[in-house]
Amino acid sequence: MSLLSVENLVARHGLLTAVQSFSFAVEPGEVVAIVGANGAGKTTLFRAIAGVHAAASGVIRFAGVDVTALPPHKRVAAGIAMVPEGRRLFPDMTVSENLRIAGENGRRGDWSLATVLDALPQLRPLVGVPAGQLSGGQRQAVAIGRALMSNPSLLLLDEVSLGLSPIAVESLYETLAVLKASGETTMIVVEQDLDRALGFADRVICMLEGKTALEGSAAALTRPQIAAAYFGLGAEAGKVH
Repeated sequence: MSLLSVENLVARHGLLTAVQSFSFAVEPGEVVAIVGANGAGKTTLFRAIAGVHAAASGVIRFAGVDVTALPPHKRVAAGIAMVPEGRRLFPDMTVSENLRIAGENGRRGDWSLATVLDALPQLRPLVGVPAGQLSGGQRQAVAIGRALMSNPSLLLLDEVSLGLSPIAVESLYETLAVLKASGETTMIVVEQDLDRALGFADRVICMLEGKTALEGSAAALTRPQIAAAYFGLGAEAGKVH
């Protein structure tokens, strides 16, 4: 059984349909990268899965349960956690406080403050520092740690490398690689860097105008194929295995 199943999802912003009859499934332990130009519908898709954007129609199932109408906090309790674009930490709260508040509102599991700091050792010397004083890379690490504190089965990572220095991006993906290797956390990653997406994910989905323009295993897809779908230069949407 798929961990996440999205069936004919439609999501709108007023009269604009941002996600159009979009369907895909994610298996337990899989890492899926979603790529596409600005305005392709990636973030709206994530927000709909997380429950912070209402679906106009379609069905979202998580672990076999229809969660389409569930509010965000109940989806967190079910095991869905999102690291949003822009991190959105509490700037006046310390790193420790940002992490603990997520743990208090999540579900029980192996992730705790101690295990998160083990996975993200760069945060250990920063636990008493207000989040507003951190660098972009440090804030992103806190945002990931905060999501882990809710003990998710599914981690949604929206533009995690956006605005970071190359060194910070490399450090970030080293951390994500550890999570991937554990096989315990399923991940969907929105990533603008095509090479990074191909190198990290098991499967890549390219979105164009709210629809699937191309889908296939990361090993089978090439950068030119994705670039063509990215800009709508392909003949039709398709799948590459």
